[in-house]
Amino acid sequence: QVQLVESGGGLVQPGGSLRLSCTASGTIFSINAMSWYRQAPGKERELVATFAGRAVTNYADSVKGRFTISRDENSVFLQMTSLKPDGTAVYYCYALVILRAWSAGRPYWGKGTLVTVSS
Repeated sequence: QVQLVESGGGLVQPGGSLRLSCTASGTIFSINAMSWYRQAPGKERELVATFAGRAVTNYADSVKGRFTISRDENSVFLQMTSLKPDGTAVYYCYALVILRAWSAGRPYWGKGTLVTVSS
């Protein structure tokens, strides 16, 4: 079984910064990609940033230039700067995990961490 555990959420003022962390544990052969999604109240879950392969990154247009995704083995991080009130959401970690050699990737999700951007 694979578990993803996020941390680092909290209350931050507009314009502030926050760093989210997520670590995958369990029987893992490798991880193809790790991503951050978010879901704001009353809205659908949306992709924020992805770290794929060795260092291929993609960002939602709304966070480009303000958020940075990075990865260290089975952990992924999201450095968020210049936060805006519309960044208030539950942030979820996602990983495409290879459980054993030559097997297809399986998606796993964390339970989420709440980020509130408010003065």
